[in-house]
Amino acid sequence: MTSRRVLAIAVAAALLPAGGAFAQAKEKVNLLLNWVPTADHSPYYYAKAQGWYEQAGLDVNIESGKGSGVSAQRVGAANTEFAIADMATALVAKSKGADVVAVMTVYANSPQGFYWLKSSGITGAKDFPGKKLGNPPGDASRVMWPAFAKQVGIATDSVTFVNITPQAKVASLKAKAIDITSDFYNEHDLKVREFGADLGFLAWRDIGLNLYGNSIIVNGEYLGKNKDKVAKFVSVSQKAFAACVADVSPCLKALMTGVSGLDEANQRDQWNRIKELMTDPTTTGVALGAFDAKRMQNDYDMVKTYFGMEKDFDVSKVYSNDFLDKNVKMKK
Repeated sequence: MTSRRVLAIAVAAALLPAGGAFAQAKEKVNLLLNWVPTADHSPYYYAKAQGWYEQAGLDVNIESGKGSGVSAQRVGAANTEFAIADMATALVAKSKGADVVAVMTVYANSPQGFYWLKSSGITGAKDFPGKKLGNPPGDASRVMWPAFAKQVGIATDSVTFVNITPQAKVASLKAKAIDITSDFYNEHDLKVREFGADLGFLAWRDIGLNLYGNSIIVNGEYLGKNKDKVAKFVSVSQKAFAACVADVSPCLKALMTGVSGLDEANQRDQWNRIKELMTDPTTTGVALGAFDAKRMQNDYDMVKTYFGMEKDFDVSKVYSNDFLDKNVKMKK
């Protein structure tokens, strides 16, 4: 073999990636969470750790969020491709011109709830007027407060909102800096351990406000131009959620490897509550992550009634089940 041919082979070999196959460029996409990462986000971390997104040609960056309102705004303005947002908040954003489409629901049942200490004298929502309600400005429950207030028969301006971080909810309640706080049901066990029998709780779904909760939303223009990429992202995410429902241990391991400061026992408790929120006749009968058309119309009507849409729109255009695998269903 001539020295020239040996050199040519050596150069060609150096240009080949490991494994002898040409590397394909991965599409960079951003997933903006609704809040800081916890158990309900573990499937995304698990899918990334397993290399499933990469195998689908996606380089997914997971970004901590600052509330559903911020998530919907950023997706609507095409500042991020994907995000997690409370569905009612996304509908409000859509009415204001945000270009958002939901492609998978995570919380088929509303996770919203209010917590207080019974020792404060509060026995239920009728005692909320005159009290301090602490949550972040972008919290979905603050956005949807008018709906809750009307449903329980109190004035929308009857409470004083106090701005606190998500991490400060329990501490602020314990220190009596606030009287009431909102939080997702997946954090329920943490509060039970902290406050015991003194804990008061009211789930929104128990008073007839069972709107769809956290969902994966995507920018509409991006969806129109990149249906293949959206299909891959949804397919991998749905697969990851099903895997975590079957066995959450590796999913929590992936989450805690990527995120510091989390307690595994607390995250496992959260995941058990999350499975309750994920389960309804549509997710068990149609597909994990699927929306029901009648419920979506009811959610739209409720948001319109309580808020008044800045601009009406066809609710069927703001969600899609097209990218879900109908063979993947939530366990009953």
